[in-house]
Amino acid sequence: MSRRLIAITALVVGAAALTACSGSTSPESSSSAGEASEGSDFGLVSDGTLTVATEGTYRPFSFHGDGGSGELTGYDVEIIEAVADKLGLEVKFQETQWDAIFAGLDAGRFDLIANQVTINDEREEKYLFSAPYTVSPGVIVVADDDDSISSFADLDGKTTAQSLTSNWYELATESGAKVEGVEGWAQAVELLRQGRVDATINDKLTFLDYETTNSPTGLKIAAETDEAGEQAFVFTKDKEVLVDAVDEALDELRADGTLAEISEKYFGEDVSQ
Repeated sequence: MSRRLIAITALVVGAAALTACSGSTSPESSSSAGEASEGSDFGLVSDGTLTVATEGTYRPFSFHGDGGSGELTGYDVEIIEAVADKLGLEVKFQETQWDAIFAGLDAGRFDLIANQVTINDEREEKYLFSAPYTVSPGVIVVADDDDSISSFADLDGKTTAQSLTSNWYELATESGAKVEGVEGWAQAVELLRQGRVDATINDKLTFLDYETTNSPTGLKIAAETDEAGEQAFVFTKDKEVLVDAVDEALDELRADGTLAEISEKYFGEDVSQ
């Protein structure tokens, strides 16, 4: 019996038990992830359901189209649907506010979280993570006609627009920049486009999403951090078998170009690795 077949068989038994005993405290939406054909390894789990927590209000990762009245969609939603399709499982989404999402996972209300959760040491002490499906460095964003900044060292003496409570504020000040405090990305971009600041620092995904939905923006990336944040699906510590199965599916989706295709749809380039 193959490693994946063993993993999936164990997964279905666990998922069935969880579905029987768990309740829902949040709005739900369901999505078919495809049915496995009879006679295949995945025919054993054709009735299996993968219960996934996501916010449903976090564009472009997890949101409802048509101004909020449409079906649940987004980058994270499409990635986990593709994973479930590889595993021959149905997906049931439980839309959950961020401040309650880990408590719901701990309580067994869902099998995993798909909501751009960044891997860090504190979370790894308590949870299991899949392989990353999003990789995003920090970037310096400048006007597209500005060639005076090409590294973080070039921020010395320049003015950046940053939220004063963000990690990007710390990076800007460490680089010698003067900081104009703002409430968030939208205000920072507005000051940059008006020429009132020289740059802003944020994660690359934020810029790519802005560029994709608002192009042409008149902005460009001047430099990237050496290190990048990695986002992955989150599981409780007893879900090793499920993590292995998801990782194998992600490997196949990366190899066949599916992850890159979904990435390019939302961000204009591959952000999955």
